[in-house]
Amino acid sequence: MRFAAGDDSALNELLKRSSARLEKLTRVMFRDFSRVHRWEETADVLQSASIRLYRALLVTRPTDVRGFFALAAMQIRRELTDLARRHFGPEGLGTNYETSDLWPSGAASSSAFDVAASSESFDPKRLANWTDFHIGAEKLPIEEREVFDLIYYQGLSQAEAAKILGISERTIQRLWQKTRFAMHDTFDVHLPD
Repeated sequence: MRFAAGDDSALNELLKRSSARLEKLTRVMFRDFSRVHRWEETADVLQSASIRLYRALLVTRPTDVRGFFALAAMQIRRELTDLARRHFGPEGLGTNYETSDLWPSGAASSSAFDVAASSESFDPKRLANWTDFHIGAEKLPIEEREVFDLIYYQGLSQAEAAKILGISERTIQRLWQKTRFAMHDTFDVHLPD
């Protein structure tokens, strides 16, 4: 990577070339924050996370694609967590603003509200659990967090994750299983095999 070698002019090119992948990553991560969809759009989350990423890249220079996308996932996760806290914290607009009646069952809704249609997604405890889940993902040991980011957030197969990380599929399987168990034990969620 030219940017890692100290070529500052490569930063804009790096962000431009990775924009489609970053948008996909944001969209996937945003699904877990269904209540935030009432207040934010994917493009807005991506823009704010991109600003965070740009600032982080001014301080940290990832040496490879793996490091770049790990840093990007961290910035998107932080942006979503901050938005959930801002909208649904004690002083947030969303805390006391019910939106479930806006989309009666059976009514056509935009894809942004499909997940939010169930009353379960408006439970403050569930929102807090999902926020804690994403914060917990960021606190995983680095090897496990990288595997989690690639498989859970970016939707890669274990074989693809192994290739990016430069490790065997067997090691990926071991790390993914360890991560799944840790997240289940802490947050009572079932992650796919």
